[in-house]
Amino acid sequence: MKILYLTDALATLKAQLLGRSLSLRTAGKLRADISTDEITPVAILSYYDSRLAQFAHTGLTLEGERPITQGVLQSLAFEVLVGGARYGKGSSREHSPAAERWAGVRIVFADSFERIYRQNADNIGLITSTNFSLLEKLEQGENVTLEEFTADREPLARQLLGAGGLLAYGRNNFELARDLAHARLASDHRSERLRQVMNMEVMPVSRENQPPRTLFEKIVERHLFDGNATMQLGQGVFVKADWRFIHEYYTGMAAHMLEQAYGNELVIHQPESVIVFEDHSSYVDESPAHLKLGLVPNMLAMQTAQRRFVERHALRQHRTLHEQEIAQQKITLQNIAQQNIAEQNIAEQNIAQNAWPKNADDAAGISHAMMAEHYVLPGQLVAGTDSHTPHSGALGCVAVGVGTTDMANAMVTGAVRLTLAASVKIELSGSIPSGLTAKDVVLHLLATPWIRSGHGVGKVFEFCGPVVRQMSIDERATLTNMSAEMGGLTGIVAPDEKTLAFLRDRRGVVFSLEPWMRSDDGASYEYCWTVDCDRLVPMLAAPGDPGNGLRIDQLDRPVRIDIAYGGSCTAGKREDFDHYHEVLAWGLAQGLTLPAHVQLFLQYGTTAVRDYCQARGYQKVFEAIGARLLQPSCGACANCGPGSSTSPEQITVSAINRNFPGRSGPGQVWLASPPTVVASALAGYLCSFAQLKSLGAKPF
Repeated sequence: MKILYLTDALATLKAQLLGRSLSLRTAGKLRADISTDEITPVAILSYYDSRLAQFAHTGLTLEGERPITQGVLQSLAFEVLVGGARYGKGSSREHSPAAERWAGVRIVFADSFERIYRQNADNIGLITSTNFSLLEKLEQGENVTLEEFTADREPLARQLLGAGGLLAYGRNNFELARDLAHARLASDHRSERLRQVMNMEVMPVSRENQPPRTLFEKIVERHLFDGNATMQLGQGVFVKADWRFIHEYYTGMAAHMLEQAYGNELVIHQPESVIVFEDHSSYVDESPAHLKLGLVPNMLAMQTAQRRFVERHALRQHRTLHEQEIAQQKITLQNIAQQNIAEQNIAEQNIAQNAWPKNADDAAGISHAMMAEHYVLPGQLVAGTDSHTPHSGALGCVAVGVGTTDMANAMVTGAVRLTLAASVKIELSGSIPSGLTAKDVVLHLLATPWIRSGHGVGKVFEFCGPVVRQMSIDERATLTNMSAEMGGLTGIVAPDEKTLAFLRDRRGVVFSLEPWMRSDDGASYEYCWTVDCDRLVPMLAAPGDPGNGLRIDQLDRPVRIDIAYGGSCTAGKREDFDHYHEVLAWGLAQGLTLPAHVQLFLQYGTTAVRDYCQARGYQKVFEAIGARLLQPSCGACANCGPGSSTSPEQITVSAINRNFPGRSGPGQVWLASPPTVVASALAGYLCSFAQLKSLGAKPF
C-alpha cells in the first residue's frame, strides 16, 4: 500500500510527493495537531460531494509553504496517511475524512485522534488506528484484516466499520424507526416495541441501588435509545435528542447522503425538533477567501440546496439576516404607504437602524448561540453539526457536536451516536479579578500541559465552584463552548438560579429545577482540577493553536496589529459587548481613536444581542470609535466574511475560539478576551485594558 507520512519537515514531505518511499523509522517527526482546517480549508466546504477529493490536505502549511496543492493527494493515490498526536483537531466537519476517503485514502494512522474526526471517519468507513505495529506490517507488504484494525475499538465502532458506515448500519438496525416513520403499525406484531423504541419523551429513571452519577451520566441515561443499554464508560450508545440542528455547510451533504440511501422513501423523524440555520453565508459576498477562489456561486448553491431540503420536509429555518431584513422592510413600507411623507421618513430611518421583531421566527444568528437563546432547556440532550454545540451546556444540558453522517442518520431515525465519556471536574475557586473574563480562564486551561498533551480528548468537562456560580450564563457559555478546543465531548454547568433567571428574562420561560439536575455527591471523575482564579491575568494564545497560551505580561516585545475582531459564538454575546463598550467608551473619554493602520470589526452573535446593544445605545460609541458593525453571522471566525486577513503579513487579535493556520485568512491570529481585543485596537498593538489604562498606551 502506498503510504504518506505527514512529517514536520517540509523537505521530507516534498520528497514523498516526488516518489520517495519512507518508513515509520526513516520518516522523522510526525506532524501533531493536524486540524480539520488544514485537511479541508473552510473556504472549500461549499463542496459536499466527491469533488472534495481534490482539496484533501491543501491547507497543510510547513515552513510557510503549502506543499499539497489541489488534486495532488488524489493523483498520487496514497492509500495510507500517518500523522502525530491529536489528528483531526477542530470542527465537526465531516468534509475532512470524506475528502481523504474520496481521494483514495483507506487508512489513517496517528498517535491519537480527536473525538469528532474519528467518529466521522467511522461513519463513512474510513479506518483509523493508533496501533503502529499494524503500520509496520503494511510497510512489509503484509495483509491486515479489518478485525485486526478494530480489535481495540469499542463494540459499536466495530459494528459500524463492519457494516461499511453509519447509514448502512442504520438501514439495517433502525428498520423499526423507518416502519414507524411510514406509519405501518396496524397489523405489525412488533408495533408495541416500535412505540417503545421511538418514544422520544424522556422517561424517569429509577435511582434505587444505583451508584452516584454525574449530571452528564444522568441526562444520557434518561435519553438512551435502548433503555436496556449499559452505562459503561467507553461504550458506544444511541440516544434520543430533544433537539437536532444543522447549518448550511452540512445540509447539502446530509441531503445528498439521505437521498442516495432512501430516495423517495425519506421521511424526517419528528421534524418539529429539527432546526436549520444559515449562519455562515450572510457575508459570503465580502469573504476574501471565497472571492479569491471564485467560490461565491458554490456557497449560494449550497444555500439553495439547504432551502430546498427545508421546504421539502417542512422544517423550521432561521435564514441569513439580510434577506429577512429586506422582507421586513417591504412589509413595513407597504404598511405605511398611505401615511404622510414625514412618517414614512421616520419608518425608513428605523429600518436603516435595523429595528427587529422580537419573536424567535424572525431571529437570526449563529446556530449554537441561537439554540441557547430560543430552544434548549436544562436536562435536555442536543446534537448539532458544529463542534461548538457544547455552548448550550451552560444551561445544564448535554450538547454534542456531530458530523454530517451522524446528523443524516439522526434525521431519519431519531438516534444520535454517543460514546459514554469520562468526566473531568474543573472547580474555579477564588474570585475573578477585575478585567478578567471566562475567555482568559479557558486560554489558561488550554495552555496547561494536561490539555496540550491530549488528556481532555473525548472527555466531559463539568465546570463548578464559586467563580462559576458568580458567572452569568453568557460567561458560562464561553467555558462550555471552548470545551471543544480542549478536545472534549462537551462541557456542562449544573443549572441554578442564574439559569432560571436567564430563561425567564431572555426567553420568558418559567422553568422549575428538579432535584436530579446536579451531579451526585461521590460521583466518579477521571480527574479533578482546581484553578485559583485569583492568580490569573489576561491571556493570549499565539498564532497557530488555541493552546499556545501565555500571559499578556509575558510578551517579550510589542506586537503590532492590523485587525481587531470581536464576535463569533464565543465572543458575540451580551456580556462580551458590555466589555467592548466599556473599553471603547473609556477610550473615547480619553480622546483615543483607532490608529490609522487598525481595522476594528464587531459582529453580533444573534439579533437578540444586537437589539440589546441598540437599546443601550452602544452603537453610538462603536461608530464614534470607527468600528465596523456586522450583523449576526459566523463571519471571520470561519473565514466567511469581513475581518478575515487578506495577506500573510497581517496580524489579527481576535476574540474567536480558534486560530489554526488559515482559519481566518492567511495572516497570523492571536486569540484574546473581548476587553483585550478592543484595548489592543485602541493601542495599535497587543495590550490588555489594564495596561492601556496604567501605561497610557499611545498608537504604535
